[in-house]
Amino acid sequence: MRIDAFNHFFPKAYFDKLLASGLPDIGKRATQLPALHDVDHRRKIIGGFKDYKQVISLAAPTLEQVSRGDPKLAVEFAKVGNDGMAELCAKYPDEFAGFVAQTPLTAPDAGVAETTRAINELGACGTQIFTNVEGKPLDSPEFRPFFAAMEKLDKPIWVHPSRGANFPDYLSEKKSLYEIWWTFGWAYETAAMMSRLVFSKMLDDMPKLKVIVHHFGSIVPTLEGRVGPGWDQLGARTSDEDYGALLKSLKKRPLDYFKHDFYPDTATFTSEGAMKLGFGFFDLDKVIFASDCPFDPEKGTMYIRETLRILEEYGMPKADLDKVYYKNLERITGKTFVK
Repeated sequence: MRIDAFNHFFPKAYFDKLLASGLPDIGKRATQLPALHDVDHRRKIIGGFKDYKQVISLAAPTLEQVSRGDPKLAVEFAKVGNDGMAELCAKYPDEFAGFVAQTPLTAPDAGVAETTRAINELGACGTQIFTNVEGKPLDSPEFRPFFAAMEKLDKPIWVHPSRGANFPDYLSEKKSLYEIWWTFGWAYETAAMMSRLVFSKMLDDMPKLKVIVHHFGSIVPTLEGRVGPGWDQLGARTSDEDYGALLKSLKKRPLDYFKHDFYPDTATFTSEGAMKLGFGFFDLDKVIFASDCPFDPEKGTMYIRETLRILEEYGMPKADLDKVYYKNLERITGKTFVK
């Protein structure tokens, strides 16, 4: 059995509420991608692959975007989404092995109550957040209660990149062009988020925290030299902050946090090179299988098929492949997916 751990879907009630929100481009995106909201269409896609199930989570836009900054509305959207996900998993267990809750981080309690409800009462495998919250980094003090709660719950946090065209690529411009904000911006967002958790000492303070990083850690494996020998010299390029003292205060070398303290997934958009780099960088016991369905040119089938093909042709022993396919996910979520 292969449990695909990072995929996106809109339950009907949530999708209807999303369309009613009036956010631009939502209708266009969804109508062109039926696998994102049509449950029968999605089930047909899943059924086309042998020994295969999905863990589902909500897709962008973020709760902050759909609620337009209203904390109460963000919680309301989260509840509708979480309830809808739980209903789908209960109704279609042969296709949906589980779901990831969505945390409303802008709530006064940083979303702790709703996240706890979704995990303890609805059976969520963990919860999803994005790499920033209305432009704020995840190591901001107001979000710390959420991370503390997740360490106590002993459940993983799925982190999805978030960045829009309103993040310009150059200071002289007002927006990002050519969807650079997505192609390279999302990869940067993931790497920056990981860095903030490391250097804010979040991982030192909460050593049992489980953070799943999308897209096999994005650009981090590619930049191992900069993360390693480069950051071993942290502070050499900075005169207005004592980063040298910060470096000495960390419990281990920066590179070691990136290599050993995060849980990457295998969603690489069909890139065999990225898959090889990822497996060469991260601990095998931390890697989980994910395809990022349904955002591919075939509108749902390509990323699943190609990710499975690459993994099957990678040449790893079956025992290791089983770890990637479901055993690692079972261990970090505390759930049994394969009986």
